[in-house]
Amino acid sequence: MDDNIKEKEAVSAIKIFGMVLPSMPSLMIRLSGTFLRFKRRSNKAGKVFKKELIKQGVDKETAKGLTETYMEGSHIRNYIQNLR
Repeated sequence: MDDNIKEKEAVSAIKIFGMVLPSMPSLMIRLSGTFLRFKRRSNKAGKVFKKELIKQGVDKETAKGLTETYMEGSHIRNYIQNLR
């Protein structure tokens, strides 16, 4: 009886994959566009952050380090490594 349930689950997984597969190209294009907008906005925010730090009297090297730390949240590489 367990073999029958496992076979049904395998067939179900294959059917789901078959239904999702045709939509993958459009999904990847949409996700790429979303990611590019996210990166553009985060880079802009990083520049504003650094500029404001310097404006408030923080020296340039410290502002650069703080901005790099601030920008770490926008690196997709960190998210992919966490998924592994």
